[in-house]
Amino acid sequence: MHLKFAQKLKGFSQAQRRTFATVCAAGFFNNYDGALLSLAIEQIQRALKISETALPRVASVITLGSLFAPLITSQADRRGRRTLLIATIGLFSLLSGLTAFAWNAPSFVMLKFLTVLFSAAEGSIAMVMLVEEVNADARGLAVGMLGAISAGGFGLAALGFAMIRIFPFGWRGLFAIAFIPLVLIVPLWRLLPESDRYKSRAEAMGRRGFFDPFRALYRSYPGRFFMVAAVMFLNAMGGTPGGLLQSKYMQEVHGWTPGNVSTLILSGGAIGILGNVVAGNLSDQIGRRILGVIAMVVAPAMWTVFFNSAGNLMVASWILSLFAQTAASTILNAYSAELFPTSYRSTAESAIAVAGTLGGSVGLILESCIYGMLGSHWRGVSWLMLASVAAAITVAMCFPETANAELDSISPERSMLSYKHPARRLQKSAQT
Repeated sequence: MHLKFAQKLKGFSQAQRRTFATVCAAGFFNNYDGALLSLAIEQIQRALKISETALPRVASVITLGSLFAPLITSQADRRGRRTLLIATIGLFSLLSGLTAFAWNAPSFVMLKFLTVLFSAAEGSIAMVMLVEEVNADARGLAVGMLGAISAGGFGLAALGFAMIRIFPFGWRGLFAIAFIPLVLIVPLWRLLPESDRYKSRAEAMGRRGFFDPFRALYRSYPGRFFMVAAVMFLNAMGGTPGGLLQSKYMQEVHGWTPGNVSTLILSGGAIGILGNVVAGNLSDQIGRRILGVIAMVVAPAMWTVFFNSAGNLMVASWILSLFAQTAASTILNAYSAELFPTSYRSTAESAIAVAGTLGGSVGLILESCIYGMLGSHWRGVSWLMLASVAAAITVAMCFPETANAELDSISPERSMLSYKHPARRLQKSAQT
């Protein structure tokens, strides 16, 4: 297994390595921004005078920024992956850094809303470029490696959070670090190649209108889209509230300091994020579906233990929940790109991410309601974990196996071209 692992990595071409390095850098800073919001939520709450009952709603509004990401990612299906990826990296970095200058709760929400918009678009395009570029027998591993390396952003956020009391300007100074990726824009413009798969399909797809990728998404494989979107919705509804409130739980209930929280994230997280690589590599060998189901059941079970325990048990359950959560994320990310054709793969990936965002937003709103009834965030997030179990059942019953299959065989083109040209329409009818 170790030998095959190394051979896959060494087999990457120069273009594949450049694409891999770029998407990993993008994922790193995406995760830094998202982790910092979660870790410093209590400090931000105090500084901007956000009430306990309003806190989940504020977080919910911020996450809704990704609802508009498909308007950007659809253009990657029309104009190419490379240009849109570089543009979203630049705008995300600028807006994330400007968050440091938020003067009240509404301005913070507005800036984070826009940050999430471009972060979501960037993440979807990056995932599509990676899946399209690597070989079939290494797709799962590549997605898992992307998740593991990107998780370094959580580590950087944890290091910064540990020093939040002495870091210049506190949480504001930590958000200002997000300006750093702006210096990468010029080198990326020169070095990042366009997706070969997109280039090979661009001429055949021809000129298309702004909304054509959305029409193709609706007309081609609609059952797949709603199936994957439902799983993303349920999984996010169950896991998002717990992810947001984990730091708050450790500080308020168990009296942990920011340094204690960061120590757990850095030490235990180093083990937990291996779930990306393990799941990615194994899913190429034994299949996506079985690993996905196991991970999606273990993650909510361990989260529930975490929010209802203390001491070593709490620490161990947190590490296991992170391991399973990252493994599940790797499998679902691979599925969401593999199951759709090149002509609208970016649009589908982003639209599915929107479903996850909506699920997370609904989960936060439900948690706020449960908190109002029970007076406990921790019991609320525990009950919501049942939604993630429902997502696992859906994967077990409905998802196909895609490991080691070529993208064109998993999702043959049934794009808008099939509806514009009679010959292609007849060919499509014969195939189905």
